[in-house]
Amino acid sequence: MTDRAVFDACVLYPASLRDLLLRLGRAGLTVPRWTNTILDEMVDALLEHHAHLDRPRLDRTRRLMCEAIPECLVEDYEHLIDGLELPDPDDRHVLAAAIRCEARTIVTANLDDFPETALSEHGVVAKHPDAFVHEMVTDDPDRVAGVIHEQSSALRSPPQTVEDLLTRLERNGLKRTVQMLRDQT
Repeated sequence: MTDRAVFDACVLYPASLRDLLLRLGRAGLTVPRWTNTILDEMVDALLEHHAHLDRPRLDRTRRLMCEAIPECLVEDYEHLIDGLELPDPDDRHVLAAAIRCEARTIVTANLDDFPETALSEHGVVAKHPDAFVHEMVTDDPDRVAGVIHEQSSALRSPPQTVEDLLTRLERNGLKRTVQMLRDQT
């Protein structure tokens, strides 16, 4: 699976899930895309819910995300927004970005906001991050397991074992994926 996928802000919000999705992209299992608007939403949500975080720290996170995934930013999509209809008009920018960069997938935990009827005419599907990563595990379990081990090894503050990381990812909604990875080990 090396299709382009636009990541909605809600899947970039949890640090462990964000890290995993970027690492899967760096491993060539997907081609991650997002917009500055999506990153703004991620940063705003993190600032609202985590008092220990500050804008300079999140600006650094944002910069590192963009450095980690070359050509990640989708631009020049705004002209498409007004012609799109979604249950929440504030989500149209995500679909517009997917159309602009020819992504086949929007990865979001808010599936109700991206109904199949609104996406199919554009050749786009919405997938929950659990379904998205689960497909990768099904297609290439060894590579995904390698990414998980790499991510676990990189975590130092605090350190996390693979099991610690899997538990955290499970709490982030990757229940089927984590179960499949546990069954393989």
